[in-house]
Amino acid sequence: MAGQREIAVLVGSLRKESFSRKAANALIALAPESLELPIVEIGNLPLYNQDLETGTPPNEWVAFRDRIRPVQGVLFVTPEYNRSVPGVLKNAIDVGSRPFGKSVWIGKPAGIVSVSPGALGAFGANHHLRQSLVFLNMPAMQMPEAYVGGADKLFDAQGRLTNDSTREFLSKFMRAYASWVEKHVEN
Repeated sequence: MAGQREIAVLVGSLRKESFSRKAANALIALAPESLELPIVEIGNLPLYNQDLETGTPPNEWVAFRDRIRPVQGVLFVTPEYNRSVPGVLKNAIDVGSRPFGKSVWIGKPAGIVSVSPGALGAFGANHHLRQSLVFLNMPAMQMPEAYVGGADKLFDAQGRLTNDSTREFLSKFMRAYASWVEKHVEN
């Protein structure tokens, strides 16, 4: 195995007490040492508008693209809004995929963890995101799938994961994702 791999973590919820952010923090804590997992913030990105690509694009777009370009993978942690991903996450994906022919996503191995207080664990968002990743040419890890349901019962008041079986599952997911990255990353 090569040295430590930097993986951008994108959290699809902006809410202060976001279950997705709590799950992202748990995933980071449970990850193998081979992965470095900074959360890359997406809430400040102006909505994608192709007209803004002419001339000088917004500084936030340029900084986001520059931040994603060198990473060796992307871990998406998202809630589900209306059986899809939140608009803020879709916007980040769109910003990173443009201008045409200069996508920062191409070839980056992806992991997806969807999180919800509901029993389905944001299944719809997870699979809708996979459709976009196919077009973006991001190999998305198929197994284990990660649909974290009942998220409102998994964390304490400080945001720490308290459920042992979820901790064990997320540890297994992160080990599998680390292997996925090694299999697909370009050296």
